[in-house]
Amino acid sequence: MDRRLRRAPDAEWVLMYRLGLSRKRIAELVRVHPAVVGYHLVIARRRDPQLEAEHQAAAGARTGPSPRSLARMEEVIAWITAEGRLPRGHSENRGERSMARWLSDRRREAAEATLDPAYRDGLVRVPAWAGNHRAAADEAKWHDRLAELVAFRQEGHDWPRHHDYDSEREHTLGVWIHAQRYKRRRGDLDPVKVKLLDNTVPGWQTGRTRGRPPRR
Repeated sequence: MDRRLRRAPDAEWVLMYRLGLSRKRIAELVRVHPAVVGYHLVIARRRDPQLEAEHQAAAGARTGPSPRSLARMEEVIAWITAEGRLPRGHSENRGERSMARWLSDRRREAAEATLDPAYRDGLVRVPAWAGNHRAAADEAKWHDRLAELVAFRQEGHDWPRHHDYDSEREHTLGVWIHAQRYKRRRGDLDPVKVKLLDNTVPGWQTGRTRGRPPRR
């Protein structure tokens, strides 16, 4: 696991993405969770609007998914066809959970417009695979908010407030992080997201430990 503190966006990861590597492949190479790479790329795309086009052009010149990856897709499709339903992420069966994560990754890529054509053309045989498009959009929005929070903290700000805030930006982030803390206390927050928050914005569960500073 790469435990170096990386300031977002990491230049090495951005270069790899610019050269056509997928978020998942970058994560495999640097040994971090794909979501960590994802939030770096969200920031990078905002700073460089041409980044996505360059990535797509480079990716198009590269070979598609490996035979092993395509075989995995066929395995997932065969399972869905046989069972007559999509795999569940909270299933007691480890294999089914793995397939659910695989589909979740494809949904996220589709929402980010980075889904490889080979996957797109193959999964068209399972029209329901995309699931709720709103859920996919909400997932992408969650990672956007995390990236915004990381940037907010890196600028030297304290934890954002959802009341008595100084700006709409602080209010938006304050409401979001308050909701994550509430879900965490209730046990409703995805463990992967808990780990990502722990790794990227340590101390998020505690928040402010001192009183509100006086207004200038």
